[in-house]
Amino acid sequence: MYRLSARQILVIALLSALFAAGTVACLDRWSNRFQPKTAAYTETPPTGITDPSVASDEQNNIEVYRAIASGVANISATSYRRDMFGMVQEGEGSGSGAVIDEQGHIITNYHVIEGAQKLTVSFGGDKTYPARVVGGDPDTDLAVIKVDAPADQLRVIPFGDSDQLVVGQKVLAIGNPFGLDRTLTTGIISGLQRPLRARNGRPIEGAIQTDASINPGNSGGPLLDSRGRMIGINSQILSPSGASAGVGFAIPINIAKRIVPQLIQNGAVRRPRLGVSTRAVKDLKDQVRLPLSDGLIVINVVPGSAAAAAGIRGLVQTEDGDVELGDIITSVDGQGMNTQDDLFRALDKHQIGDTMQVEVLRNNRRVTLTVRLTEAAQDQQRRTPSRR
Repeated sequence: MYRLSARQILVIALLSALFAAGTVACLDRWSNRFQPKTAAYTETPPTGITDPSVASDEQNNIEVYRAIASGVANISATSYRRDMFGMVQEGEGSGSGAVIDEQGHIITNYHVIEGAQKLTVSFGGDKTYPARVVGGDPDTDLAVIKVDAPADQLRVIPFGDSDQLVVGQKVLAIGNPFGLDRTLTTGIISGLQRPLRARNGRPIEGAIQTDASINPGNSGGPLLDSRGRMIGINSQILSPSGASAGVGFAIPINIAKRIVPQLIQNGAVRRPRLGVSTRAVKDLKDQVRLPLSDGLIVINVVPGSAAAAAGIRGLVQTEDGDVELGDIITSVDGQGMNTQDDLFRALDKHQIGDTMQVEVLRNNRRVTLTVRLTEAAQDQQRRTPSRR
């Protein structure tokens, strides 16, 4: 047997340690290169803003604007389509956004960039920079774009905490109404937990109502507290004329905290879907005789969906041409289901792969079904292009 001296053993151990350290370093470097980057948004208050409790209102307005305005983006979206004569028609829209990290990610409204084939961003003046869509979520009307701009043009706007807001609190809005660069308006929080709907009809929970003037072009811009922290994303106005009537709504920043990392990593938000279309019993009680006064009638079940796998039944047309009632969803996880919004809220409490207990009325009998939630096929397709 070949014997090693103590010196040889020490040399081999040292070389092995160096080789292992080098291998780990290389693997770490390469793995970091291929890992998806997510937004490292900050919650550190900006500098240069005096404590609002000892500053005048005018001083606070000036200081917040000076500290934050350069991080508010003016977004121009261009789309192209052919008319009935084959001519290319160009459509243009604009909105606002807020820089959220040093990599150039900007948060805005989904409806600002929806359908856009070309995006440009300006931070004031005539200089514009190209941008691309990173991800969008129509359910919350939020989107993230990435601008190709020098680092010295990227002023990061810190996030606040929308769960700590109170009615009467001062707020400031910076945006680009009617294409005017970085306009400041001020007001207060007029209400909290307001019902708000995205353009696809999905409810956005807990919207912030403000009387700070918000007009077309403000969409996607930041709603700020008096310390310069973004506490909401300006989204909609309530106005018969289409202009500001002192009733504006912002999406709470704490929703964005959950959504933004997914948009950057996946291009979309992975949500569980039940895979049914429903109508509320109360909406049909004057038209059809039904065995319940509350619940959700299952109209249709999507093939291959979680509902289909669990055996949930929709309406069926008989050979005689009549329509036979399927299941009526009465509760999910013990919570009564009276409106489509109730079902959305129940699903929002779950992740893909979770199970939930769905009670249905079937042939005048209550049946409880265990449903394992899956992702909708259209959501998977929406995420695929963003990874290429």
